[in-house]
Amino acid sequence: MTTLQSERFPDWETLYRQQPGETLPWYYADLDPDLAAALRDHGLTRGRLLDLGTGPGTQAIALAARGFETTGTDLSATAVAKATALAQARGFQVTFVQDDVLASRLTASFDAVFDRGCFHVIDPSQRGTYVDATAGWLAPGGLLLLKTFSKLQPDDVGPHRFSPDEIRTTFAPRFELLSATETVYQGTLDPLPKALFSVLRRL
Repeated sequence: MTTLQSERFPDWETLYRQQPGETLPWYYADLDPDLAAALRDHGLTRGRLLDLGTGPGTQAIALAARGFETTGTDLSATAVAKATALAQARGFQVTFVQDDVLASRLTASFDAVFDRGCFHVIDPSQRGTYVDATAGWLAPGGLLLLKTFSKLQPDDVGPHRFSPDEIRTTFAPRFELLSATETVYQGTLDPLPKALFSVLRRL
């Protein structure tokens, strides 16, 4: 069992080995529209960007296509291998690395970190480790662009749900919550799950 797993979530390596990426619930071929809006609103057009929990790699590749120097990390070696092959097939340079945010060996620094599915599957007892890791990759003023399931999503199957106040409290005092927008989680599910897109600034 890895540090990002529990009885609530699958074995990520087995999942990516056995199932095509495009069939996974969180697969989205294009740049997440909430991320695109955040990049626009905060004037981010170039720089070093980390796609945390990159999975199929589509978001990291879409960011590279926009001119970002992009790194994608994932717990699953198979996900990293498949994402690397996809980037090469599409002709984009992306650095994909197998890494665990809760025991990270990543020493690089970034202008922004994007998370579209990692934080909301982490056990509550380990969220502080996540906050410290992401803060460590960002200089003061750097942005964490975080997409999670929303408290408005019915039932409790799958990822943990969050409200803006919970995000604010969890990430204080390392981050300031700039905005939290109720939205949807684009992917292969129908209907699309309700999501919360939060923009946090490293203090």
